Amino acid sequence: MRKFNPFADFFNLLYPDLCVVCSENLHNNEQHICLSCLNAIPRTNFHTVRDNPIEKRFWGKVPIYRATAYFYFQKGSPFQKLMHALKYRGNKEVGEKLGKYAASELLESEDFKSVDVIVPVPLHPQKLKKRGYNQSEWIGKGLAAILEKPQDTSTLIRVKENTTQTKKSVFERYENTEGIFDCADTLTLTDKHVLLVDDVLTTGSTLEACIRALQQTEGIKVSVFTLAVAQ
Repeated sequence: MRKFNPFADFFNLLYPDLCVVCSENLHNNEQHICLSCLNAIPRTNFHTVRDNPIEKRFWGKVPIYRATAYFYFQKGSPFQKLMHALKYRGNKEVGEKLGKYAASELLESEDFKSVDVIVPVPLHPQKLKKRGYNQSEWIGKGLAAILEKPQDTSTLIRVKENTTQTKKSVFERYENTEGIFDCADTLTLTDKHVLLVDDVLTTGSTLEACIRALQQTEGIKVSVFTLAVAQ
């Protein structure tokens, strides 16, 4: 039973917590997204399927072990608000919460349970300073909490900033991400199964660039997780 707090109840009356998807009031124990919208998220369930469509996107480009996304993302859908809140409205906690929800489902897969360390796609220091946080790191924080694995935010680094990917062709995106990542050392992740984490998978060019950088490490095995995949 919820403890009565008149000050908190009065504050919530003036400034109610709203679901980032449907904008309805959140009920007790709901955070950021209501239960109805959470259940309606269009999940891919690709973590249970080997050789799934996301994994096939990387075939012939970079070596990966497994790849999945939590849900489908479509421009103009209600769930676009989730990504907008996470990336542009400073609601980093949305990433952590959804990371936890996703991780509880990843536990169904022995492949994803076997990861040793979680590595978020890094932001360039200038963009990190401007935004104030790395949304992929907050997603990884939620994954790490449920999977009970450490998160490494220092080995994979972004050595140069690229221009925006918006409206670029697949080849232009590849050129735009070439050589922008590196490894601070090639020993920390030796013989580790790494779960590389990003927010949205579109063409995959950013993740490919990360994987090419990580492949400098001997014996590394890379799997990919994104919160959403663009349809």
